[in-house]
Amino acid sequence: MMLNWQLAVAVLGGAAVGLGLFLVVREALPATPALGPALRRLHQPPGQAPVAGRGPDWLGGVSRWLRPPHRQLALLDRTPEQYALSVLLSALVGFAAPVVASAVLFLGGVGLPVVVPVLGSLGLALVAGLLAHRAVLARADAARDEFRQAVCTYLDLVALQLSAAHGPVQSLERAAAVCDGWVFDRIREALRIAQLQMHSPWDELQELADRIGIPELGDVGAIMRSSGSEGAQVHETLRSRADSLRDQIRTDNLARAEGVTSRLDIPGSLLVFVLLGFAVYPFLARL
Repeated sequence: MMLNWQLAVAVLGGAAVGLGLFLVVREALPATPALGPALRRLHQPPGQAPVAGRGPDWLGGVSRWLRPPHRQLALLDRTPEQYALSVLLSALVGFAAPVVASAVLFLGGVGLPVVVPVLGSLGLALVAGLLAHRAVLARADAARDEFRQAVCTYLDLVALQLSAAHGPVQSLERAAAVCDGWVFDRIREALRIAQLQMHSPWDELQELADRIGIPELGDVGAIMRSSGSEGAQVHETLRSRADSLRDQIRTDNLARAEGVTSRLDIPGSLLVFVLLGFAVYPFLARL
């Protein structure tokens, strides 16, 4: 009976690994771009986030059950379906690892109780899924910091374009065309969508800022809205906002550095106690 259970566990482990490899290869292979979703992204109603790279319908149900971080995913330009697939693949790898290990031990002549690979698979699957979720949040935090720094540059560039007697819309487009990088690609895409849909670019920037959780980009749209509607000279306002944003980023970095430094004090204090123990031990041993 024990042999049958171990054989079943080995078969299930091999099947899980094979399914994981199949899904990885399927996602890695380049797919033919669909014309319908591309047209829907260009002609979407106002206020609706663009949808790209949607997966099968069952992934949509899984993503709703997992409650994905929508703003972080929008900042990383990933869909909830892609998030659900990454979490499921990580959990599948964690689930299969103890099963494969127990199968290898069984082939080597070492038998384990069935409860060991079962509990190990469930525990590692949960840990791997949580690690995948935390990895998404960490990448989103790093992307948010990079986006905020790029917005500082964008504010200065827009102010320079306005000082050169360009119009508000032209200033936004020319400033976004100067620099490279994924942040300016997102800004240029938002401006291009506003042009195709005949929306005001500052409203599109505000919508992008709300969708990805970057209020500093919304400040650009709010300042330029006053320039476009009231004809106000706002280049000084843009420069002052860029300076205040740089000060805020510098303050946040200093606070983060102080937090890391305070955490480093803990191992340092433990090392002092260890050295003190080595120094006191010979005297205590002589008593």
